[in-house]
Amino acid sequence: MISVYKAQSRYSTDHGWLKSSFSFSFAEYYDPANMGFGPLRVFNDDVVQPLTGFGPHPHREMEIVSIVLKGELEHKDSTGRQEVIRPGDVQRMSAGTGIIHSEMNPSASQEVNFLQLWFEPAEYGLAPSYEQTAYDPDQMVNRLLPVVSREGGEQIARIHQDLTLYLSRLEPGAALTFEQEAGRRIYLFVIEGDLAVNGETALAKRDAARITDTPKLSLTSPSGAFFMLIDLP
Repeated sequence: MISVYKAQSRYSTDHGWLKSSFSFSFAEYYDPANMGFGPLRVFNDDVVQPLTGFGPHPHREMEIVSIVLKGELEHKDSTGRQEVIRPGDVQRMSAGTGIIHSEMNPSASQEVNFLQLWFEPAEYGLAPSYEQTAYDPDQMVNRLLPVVSREGGEQIARIHQDLTLYLSRLEPGAALTFEQEAGRRIYLFVIEGDLAVNGETALAKRDAARITDTPKLSLTSPSGAFFMLIDLP
């Protein structure tokens, strides 16, 4: 089953310094029928204006992944880590038993656009931890490039959940096939461009698909696409 969620169906908010679109219930947006998809609990598409951001705030018992699409994002946390992530970087933070962090746009002139995803962990009571990795954008052309997984690896952030997050840039007319074990879920999100799923489901920029009982996908793009695929339990 492939359920499509159009970009305009997301809850959007504009605070001036921050524009956000929420794919699942978050902050002031609450829908008991839209609380997550498997362990994927939050998928926010944020644009933060220069020299502003999210001041210190706490988290616990959540795996948080941030992927910058444009600009820079400065991270600081109570473990003493201070990093800047840019396009091509992936940040994974395990809140565990509790962590305080901030996310700011350090640029005086350029906004930052980033995707922030929260996953429920496979186990609780973990020590807070932080990891930042970088991937080669050339390696995701016409293939699914894993950038986050339970096992981790070279240029792959390790997450405490049975999932793999892939990025791909599909050239016009190219095709990909993805297969997973029966009984698992797939979350698709089109960052740019357009994507056709199994020859019939069309996704445009910022559209998403929540997929169950469909362990094999054929992915094509008429004009090219930059997208994310998450293999979920």
